[in-house]
Amino acid sequence: MVSVGVIVWLSSELMFFAGLFAMYFTIRSVAPALWESGPALLNVPFSTANTIILVVSSFWCQFGVFAAERFQPRRTGRLWQVGTWGMQEWFVVTYLFGAVFVTGQVYEYAELAHEGMTIATNAYGSVFFLTTGFHGIHVLGGLVAFLFVIGRSFSAKRFGHQEATSAIVVSYYWHFVDVVWIGLFTVIYILK
Repeated sequence: MVSVGVIVWLSSELMFFAGLFAMYFTIRSVAPALWESGPALLNVPFSTANTIILVVSSFWCQFGVFAAERFQPRRTGRLWQVGTWGMQEWFVVTYLFGAVFVTGQVYEYAELAHEGMTIATNAYGSVFFLTTGFHGIHVLGGLVAFLFVIGRSFSAKRFGHQEATSAIVVSYYWHFVDVVWIGLFTVIYILK
């Protein structure tokens, strides 16, 4: 039941991001001159590296789900024996990569503000900061969810179906956030 509820909720989130994409394309169609100067300020190589960090975190998250499905909350070997890691180790690595992604976004925002582009500069700045900012807030929400799942796995006397289900639905959300970012990255940074 929890999985179905999360999938229904993610459908509403999909509509939210569809609205942001619609806003982006609408403003782009009515003010195309802004797209001649605005994207020139973007640091595409840096954002590509940041995107790779987020995408790789999705793989780590899925490895954590595989461990949760085996009811393995923690590692069974040494820390450097990655093959013995449990859900906690994989989710901690996912969390760290997600935190690096958010830090990269904050750094990029600071650089753009230094270059003179803010949310109030023009319509391009508004749609850029709104779309990427709302995505960043969603990433932060995923990071909080990882902390709850990791904490719950530590406090559980017996790691069972409820704990595994929590890990699985958090992974649904994390994969969703990743796919949305791939779309945003393609539209904002790649398409000219």
